[in-house]
Amino acid sequence: MRRQKFATPVGVERSDKILTILGALILLGGAYVAWNLGANDGANSMGTAVGAGVRTMREAVLIVGVFGLLGAVTMGSGVIKTIGRGIVPLDTIDPHIATLIALAAMFAAGLWLTLATYLRLPVSTTHSTVGAVAGAGVAVGDVPVIWARFGDIFIAWIATPIGAAVLAFLLYTLMNKLLSRFSVSNRVWAWLLTLSGIYMAFSWGANDVANATGVIVGAGLLEANWAAVLGGIGIAVGVATWGYKVMQTVGSGITALAPPMAFIAEFAAALNVQIYTLFGIPVSTTHAIVGAIIGVGLVHGRTALNAKTARDIMLAWAGTPIGAGILAFVLYHVFQLVFGGGG
Repeated sequence: MRRQKFATPVGVERSDKILTILGALILLGGAYVAWNLGANDGANSMGTAVGAGVRTMREAVLIVGVFGLLGAVTMGSGVIKTIGRGIVPLDTIDPHIATLIALAAMFAAGLWLTLATYLRLPVSTTHSTVGAVAGAGVAVGDVPVIWARFGDIFIAWIATPIGAAVLAFLLYTLMNKLLSRFSVSNRVWAWLLTLSGIYMAFSWGANDVANATGVIVGAGLLEANWAAVLGGIGIAVGVATWGYKVMQTVGSGITALAPPMAFIAEFAAALNVQIYTLFGIPVSTTHAIVGAIIGVGLVHGRTALNAKTARDIMLAWAGTPIGAGILAFVLYHVFQLVFGGGG
């Protein structure tokens, strides 16, 4: 007896195709954000080494790419889950709406980061992604945005640069007292600064890969471990192709960095980020390193800081979650018109 063939309803077939297209676009958007993350935030790990003159730009790019990828793959899954489900619970809402939110958030965050990198401003990828997810969630209107979780993350954003600045100030002051009794060669400082940069690159990859892949996991497109691999590769490519722009600002635009100052700034920032990562809290490595650089600069007095550059960076910080959120709000409605769906 021949098996009877049943036609797939046209509406269901079209819906499946749309979800497939949306899924592919979200993966593309995640790769785009990861590339931007590497281009903008790669400076946080080795910009100080370049500014202090102990590593060339090419060496810095290679080191950040390798150890950022390693951190993302080995420790990135915890923070990925927070971004993917902690702001808007994408895994509990209608799959089509979840994919539209994810798509709008990815491209909004990526566009904002591209603009910031072009302007050579080190901004927070975490700010950009979390603001974009919240903005897309607001655009839907009838999905829960967990503002309490947003508040916890916001407090961490404020605490990160302050904590890094205080820690760097204290460590650098203590180190200066110790160094008054001993002399350390420039070769030793070069290696110490390289090691602290490696530590920072690893911590950055582990924490910030979530900004590129969290909503991919939340929307159910990839498991956290595979998302970390995708994001880590994108980060490495971003560092290699465009990372030099912001690296110059971090390395020399805020304050002139001698090797001991650069070492303490990197170590204090990396330690700060590592603590948050252990608790699965997404924080800004940009805030950490800029705060730490300001902290070591203040040891020599406020005149050691470039006030204009610091002001521009802080204004960009303040505008990032708002700007990314507005972009995501608009893009959600655009994608809704193109692909249909609730909201």
